[in-house]
Amino acid sequence: MSKLILITGGARSGKSSYALELAESLSEKRLFVATCPTIDPEMSERVRRHQEEREGRGWQTIETELDLKDLLSNIGTKYDVILIDCITLWVNNLLFDAEKKGVVVTDRIVADLCREWIETTRNQQNVVICVTNEVGLGIVPENPLARKYRDLVGTANQMIGKAAGDVALVSCGIPLYIKQNSK
Repeated sequence: MSKLILITGGARSGKSSYALELAESLSEKRLFVATCPTIDPEMSERVRRHQEEREGRGWQTIETELDLKDLLSNIGTKYDVILIDCITLWVNNLLFDAEKKGVVVTDRIVADLCREWIETTRNQQNVVICVTNEVGLGIVPENPLARKYRDLVGTANQMIGKAAGDVALVSCGIPLYIKQNSK
């Protein structure tokens, strides 16, 4: 059975750096799963900086914007640690893809998709670390799409948090474990 760890926090809180360090402390056989689409020059620069941060540190990288279940189903035993960065962008990609297809994404759909990929990890022997933003601590967004996005991310975070053995909230680069070793 794999171990699932959720690392959450606000934007620029240090959660990705902490997740990298944690993964590197666990094994040299590591996979970085990038969910970020490069849609504009600013995002491309962010992706480049993240790639540069991992450079020379022994990471293999696979990019997937949507298919976490399929990717995780086919990992096998090649990697001891899988770092998914990030769930927030994965939900964004689901919402964007559904909009292009004229489909409505609901909390139930996001919960079912999370449940599916979480289930695929249960029979594996690796550690899966998920990075996500905590989006529910700020003001209520003024437009319906932003509120829907916030709610869908909240649903995904709850699903993963409940399934995870460890959950860390990172603030100012410091992790605070709010759930530890319960699975």
